[in-house]
Amino acid sequence: MRAKTVIDRAAALLLFAAGLPATALAQDALQPYQLVRSLQMIQDRIAGGDHAALPMQAKLLEMTDDRLRTADAEDFKDPKNFRALLVYGMSGGNPVTVEAAASRAAADPQSLAIAKGVVAYLNGRPEAAIEILKPIDPMSVPADLGAFLALVKGSLLATDQPAAALNFLDEARLLSPGTLVEEAALRRSVGIAATQGDAARFALASTQYVATYLYSPYASQFADSFVSGVITLHMSVSQEKLVDITSMMDPEREKVIYLRIARRAAIDGLTELSAFASARAEQGRDGKGNQDDPRALLYSSLSTVTSATIEEVRSRLGKIDRGKLSQGDRDLLDAAQAVAGEVVAPVPAAAKTKPVPADLVEDGGKAKSATEPAGAGQADTSQADAATLPPVEGAMPEQPAPAASSARDAPSIAASPAPAQPVTEASAAAPAQANAGSVLPASKPASGAGLDPHDPTDAAMISARRQLDQIDQLLGASPK
Repeated sequence: MRAKTVIDRAAALLLFAAGLPATALAQDALQPYQLVRSLQMIQDRIAGGDHAALPMQAKLLEMTDDRLRTADAEDFKDPKNFRALLVYGMSGGNPVTVEAAASRAAADPQSLAIAKGVVAYLNGRPEAAIEILKPIDPMSVPADLGAFLALVKGSLLATDQPAAALNFLDEARLLSPGTLVEEAALRRSVGIAATQGDAARFALASTQYVATYLYSPYASQFADSFVSGVITLHMSVSQEKLVDITSMMDPEREKVIYLRIARRAAIDGLTELSAFASARAEQGRDGKGNQDDPRALLYSSLSTVTSATIEEVRSRLGKIDRGKLSQGDRDLLDAAQAVAGEVVAPVPAAAKTKPVPADLVEDGGKAKSATEPAGAGQADTSQADAATLPPVEGAMPEQPAPAASSARDAPSIAASPAPAQPVTEASAAAPAQANAGSVLPASKPASGAGLDPHDPTDAAMISARRQLDQIDQLLGASPK
């Protein structure tokens, strides 16, 4: 009941903030911790999918910033108000305000150290923040502060100490279940588990996220990590488990996820996964298939572009409506048609008598490309993928607040040590490395695996498959 009263008072302030001068007096009557609690309640509603609360979050950040700027040493004699200052900083607050307010407080050394670490974190100095916060155990401080502290430490350590980061993210979830803190912790855990090769942890965190936070405005960042993780862990995460996870999504989100997986898998040469994801995207749900989606048709065709049914593949590629594809996928279609055409082209006379050059043959008779280094083009794959398909959810960018003169310049949420790419209607956000650590692309099979480079027909197939591998480079150079 008390919490409801606080948020009702905050809501009343928001309703009258635009027109009544007396609002400032009412706002000053609230303690900083009351405003911050209201802010957290609004953020938890947002995590649950209430996007209409976003404007209220921005207004509460502004009001809280104004209140903390006027707070004096007397206000901070109440430990709840100083903890509120720290939570405000880790909830998207202004580092200038946090630093200035902390300088006026007579808090204990540990609390002041946390404030210093938070300011370093918000100002983009992760090394300093790690060093300052290292000795402070999130489980030893009050839960409302410990949850945010664990989330920050987990985010800071995601790249260099992923195992430790996962432990901190677990602590954050334990201290603050059902909140925006848990949403962010789960989202980061998905990416870190993938980089660690922990398929069980990846599947569990993904399942928990989809079950609770699928409609969060940050869900597109989860989608990026999930798709990359499926590619990375394709040998460990079964198709049945993918179906279990995606079946909890609404049909449109499920379709988009499978389209993204199909595209990445086709480019990386994971034909079985690409064929499976394409089929699931085409299948749809509730009797509503997606067989007319040109992307599903393109990606399913790519998975068999060098197979024995090449004439059928060429026919399917020819039926795709180019006008419904993005520029990146039009380039992909052109490359696939070129490769399919070369596969069925007559073997040149020279190929019948001239052996394959030595620089194209590795030990064991497997072909290699003399011009394409190992993994060429894979670094651009995720960006090209993101530029081609719609986001799972239109999301606001999540990034720490820059040093600014007021909360109006601060973003609505700051729970990541580095900014993520913004998401637009035409492009999904690129995988946020700072959110969960980078996800490594899967290794591609050798282009000539199972073929004899000295056989004229196999030599032509090897050449065609090398061209298919080079699709990555075409995509990397295509307009976004």
